[in-house]
Amino acid sequence: MCAAAVVVARSWLGTPYRHQASMKGVGADCLGLVRGVWREVVGAEPEGLPAYSPDWAETGGRETLLEAAGRWLRPVSVQAMRAGDVLLFRMSPGAAVKHCAILSDCGGPEPRMIHAYWGRAVVESWMGTWWRRRLAAVFRFPD
Repeated sequence: MCAAAVVVARSWLGTPYRHQASMKGVGADCLGLVRGVWREVVGAEPEGLPAYSPDWAETGGRETLLEAAGRWLRPVSVQAMRAGDVLLFRMSPGAAVKHCAILSDCGGPEPRMIHAYWGRAVVESWMGTWWRRRLAAVFRFPD
């Protein structure tokens, strides 16, 4: 399952960033990428997604993304994370989890992740110190 998630996530590389979208080659935001990988690896999405604004995490006051991940994905410790796992990030201390990615490689000197980069596209990038400091939770797709 994990290897399949990485292969599928890499097939989304270059998909333009589009808020609330989840269509390979057409547009995706970070959640749209994870949703698209879910559809290809697991099957139909388990719940509908309400509309959300770009500032939803700053105005909602809830851990919406973290709660949803907890309903459908299996929690994993940071020490046990492996390629194919879903990573959730807090963009600032005390803020709600707002960004997600798929770990694509953890075997080298620096882990790599695939995510939809705001204003750009789905990219594979190093998970440097800036991202590691913001990592809030790790989840695995269900078997």
